[in-house]
Amino acid sequence: MSESTAVAGSESGSAAPIRVVIAKPGLDGHDRGAKVVARALRDAGVEVVYTGLHQLPEQIVATAIQEDADGVGMSILSGAHMTLCPKVVELLKEKDAADIKVFVGGIIPEGDIQTLLDAGIAAVFTPGTPTQKIVDWAYANLR
Repeated sequence: MSESTAVAGSESGSAAPIRVVIAKPGLDGHDRGAKVVARALRDAGVEVVYTGLHQLPEQIVATAIQEDADGVGMSILSGAHMTLCPKVVELLKEKDAADIKVFVGGIIPEGDIQTLLDAGIAAVFTPGTPTQKIVDWAYANLR
């Protein structure tokens, strides 16, 4: 692999790429944001597995473990973030997979962000966050 085509964040392209599961938990049926983030991460050299809509926390965790993911990104617009996000973190711990970091994006009220972080969510990205900021966070935190 030539130096100009090396995966961002790897040494001469030899390191395994970061692997992320992007999930849409709950009943939320709008996935454009999730797909935009998935595409931005892919374009930056991250391996992305998109689960599709209406995923249960148990399904998200099973996929993350099966895919040997470094991180799980969840997009939530439904208002269920205070229930679903901590549940994913809890299930990862139960499955001895707490090293898989969980990050969340979507409609998250400012007052809920610290509670989510305290519950083990590694990062919260609100509407308008540039995709490059998410990519940069992934390379800084998912190794």
